[in-house]
Amino acid sequence: MNKKITTVAAALSALALGLVTTACGKNEGGAASGAKSGSDKITLTVWESLNGPDEFIKQAGEAYTKTHPNVTINFVNVELGDSSGQIALDGPAGVGPDLFAAPHDKLGELVSGGHIKPTLNPDEIKKEVLGACSQALMYEGTMYGYPVSAETYALFYNKALIKESEVPTTWEGLADWTKKFNAANSGKYGFVMDVGNGYYTIVFTTKNGNRLFGPAGNDTSSSYLNTADAVAGMKFFQSLRSIINVPAEDLSTATCDAAFQSGNAAMHITGLWNVKPFEDAGLDFGVAPLPALPGENNPSGSFSGTRTMVVSEYSDYPEEAADFARFLLTPEMQQLRFNLTGAMPSINTPVSSKYMPGFLKQLDYAFPMPSIPEMGAFWETMGNTCKNIWNGADVQSELDLCNAAIIKK
Repeated sequence: MNKKITTVAAALSALALGLVTTACGKNEGGAASGAKSGSDKITLTVWESLNGPDEFIKQAGEAYTKTHPNVTINFVNVELGDSSGQIALDGPAGVGPDLFAAPHDKLGELVSGGHIKPTLNPDEIKKEVLGACSQALMYEGTMYGYPVSAETYALFYNKALIKESEVPTTWEGLADWTKKFNAANSGKYGFVMDVGNGYYTIVFTTKNGNRLFGPAGNDTSSSYLNTADAVAGMKFFQSLRSIINVPAEDLSTATCDAAFQSGNAAMHITGLWNVKPFEDAGLDFGVAPLPALPGENNPSGSFSGTRTMVVSEYSDYPEEAADFARFLLTPEMQQLRFNLTGAMPSINTPVSSKYMPGFLKQLDYAFPMPSIPEMGAFWETMGNTCKNIWNGADVQSELDLCNAAIIKK
């Protein structure tokens, strides 16, 4: 990779000698960058989140600079959920990043806005990363970004409250077990989940392979959230109110996390990001695939997410930014990221975690969150729909309204 950068930089230097352009990358003196060679001192600005990802970028940057001494990595905190909006402001103004983290479902928005460059070497990246990750980064036939981690969620269970042999493999079984547990354990819950978050509740719409925006996740004629299979699944979802008799407004992610972490819930749906907090709380817990929907035998489908580093369209150093992004995919850097964040690697490399098998099995039944621009309307709309259904609204009517709000014709 070092040889590649030197060659590219030298060629650009010959072509751009005497030119001065304005872009995100800055030279050592902080001025707008222009011609460069392999020995030019350059700084790549990288946006990432706090609480783990920041430390990963800092440590990875130090490691990269050891083999690329002319390149310095400058971490700037822009949270994952804010980067897509922030690049639209800072990129054109020339004060944005060279590389930034984004969830893959924002690709459609970023591409449509002209804010990111395609993956520089897509065929090679596809060979290196998990299939679910490479699939998630495809938008209209083109690959964008470099996947740094994969994620899905699964069923966490507290071994002090439920035996491993009792962990249900079907949603009906979970409902039956929870009903008995609640009756025998006043003040505790057999099961909790955020019922007003489409990230989790989407699982109830996936019967018989039903998928958001169709099989490929790009059918803008329908959200597929009001199909017969989705309606049947959401009616079962509504029936779970009988075992968690709590209004949707009081079952947020934070509330459910706290209930499980404090030992007051036997089962909970969440992801790898909660492994460390739960371990720090002293819980003895396990992770299993999600239960199967009524009438099915396999774990219910879950969203899979891919956290990707994308090269800004406004960067003056796109080749170097892409090379650093690819460096983040090496086994050493993927192990470092796992150690710092607990995130699932985006490449097929072993990591030491007794919880990983449960997530990997669930990943076999997960599907990438669609990345079309219509996803922007999905989150709030689906969240409110699920809250209404949980609180007793008519399922078909709510899902019809949800579909109409997302698919604006």
